[in-house]
Amino acid sequence: MAIDRATRWVYIAIHPNKSAALARAFLKALAKACPIKITRLLTENEPQAKFQRSYNGKAFTDRLFGSRSRKPSGEHEFDQLCQALGIEHRLTKPRTPQTNGMVERFNGRISDILKTHHFRSGEDLRATLHRYVDLYNHQLPQAALGGKTPLQAMKDWFKSNPELFHRRPYDRPGCDT
Repeated sequence: MAIDRATRWVYIAIHPNKSAALARAFLKALAKACPIKITRLLTENEPQAKFQRSYNGKAFTDRLFGSRSRKPSGEHEFDQLCQALGIEHRLTKPRTPQTNGMVERFNGRISDILKTHHFRSGEDLRATLHRYVDLYNHQLPQAALGGKTPLQAMKDWFKSNPELFHRRPYDRPGCDT
């Protein structure tokens, strides 16, 4: 999942597992779908569970040393793609979920959908989540945006700052790709 902080526009993709190759595919698809030029990206640097050594962020970078910062080695394929796309890749500080609050809140919304629906298949789940994201982006006004939808906020940004975009945002779901 990716959320633009200024407009609250959401992009999701569902994959069978976490890997650097899938994280790279996600970023490529995000860059294609998002009309805004992506200049900075924040990914998690957080332990998955108290006693595990793996990290949610290892699909995104090889600089995972707890609270110590480390420069990218240049060998991780997600970091390489960020560099090729001119994107500054930042990591959250460990054990600071408030840093990624928008994503955490949206995960809560997705969790509510998962609790209240029965899915007949993985494709049914995928279609339902994509319908919800389309609804969220195009039809659900957000208090943080002054009662505008994420797409309306994006269009306002486009009018006032077109240099931040690589193409005009469209009204219809699916037209962004």
